[in-house]
Amino acid sequence: MLAYCSYSYSDEIFGSTGNAAKDGYNWVMTNVLPQQAGLTVGNVVYRYTAEKAVEDDMVVHVQNENARGDGYIFRSSDDWSGLPGNTINKVVPVNNIDISYWGNGSIEIDGTGSVSDPSVIYTYQYDPCFDPQTDPSCAGYIAPVDYTVENVNINDPLDDDMIQDELDRKASLDDADQEDRDQKKMKSEKKIDGQLEKVLGIVNTSLLAAESVAKHNELIMLNYIPQTYYAAIPGGAYEEKISLTDKELPDSKKGLRVGFAHQILHQKMVDLQYGK
Repeated sequence: MLAYCSYSYSDEIFGSTGNAAKDGYNWVMTNVLPQQAGLTVGNVVYRYTAEKAVEDDMVVHVQNENARGDGYIFRSSDDWSGLPGNTINKVVPVNNIDISYWGNGSIEIDGTGSVSDPSVIYTYQYDPCFDPQTDPSCAGYIAPVDYTVENVNINDPLDDDMIQDELDRKASLDDADQEDRDQKKMKSEKKIDGQLEKVLGIVNTSLLAAESVAKHNELIMLNYIPQTYYAAIPGGAYEEKISLTDKELPDSKKGLRVGFAHQILHQKMVDLQYGK
């Protein structure tokens, strides 16, 4: 709910709100003040009628909480103690306090009595170009950049002739370097192969020479017989000194028994084979 009048003076907008207390003794300032960047409140204008007995004590507070701290950013108190009820109109300057400080408002009564027909109005001012981006007509307004793909010029650096020539030159140098490296590698491999053949030739020659020496030594050892192997064997005739008294040797009874036992066993095996 906003009800205010305004007029333009230079670049500033001046205005006033509607009655913040028209719906009761409490109100929310975000529903009262225009939410404009840079807005400040210059005055609080209020009116109400106090209803009370003369002998009763009553104090009426018109106030706003401090939205950025503790306590109140605005508080005007009217002491009606010992006075009869009446209507009061009051304008309270507040020295252009920024909108960010204005918390919720209220009318509070201490003592015995009540108020009727309350009205609380705030006067304010603001620069509509406080944030120049709010209006293209404001000084300092910067048009937003359209970053959609179709409106962006994309320059491919590869399309630049100088860059392309440099890339080609670099590629040629890389090819030449690679060819040079390949040739050096081939020469190195050939050199290593030649050295390996020489080493293998030397090793083979050494092995053959060693084998020849070993065979030569074996032949020499075969032909070499120490003199200690030779011994003189006395010659002459060796006469028979053993004489046999009996020319015939008797058969062994033990051998006969063993032979007979073998014969009996063989016969039993044959009989078993033919089922006898």
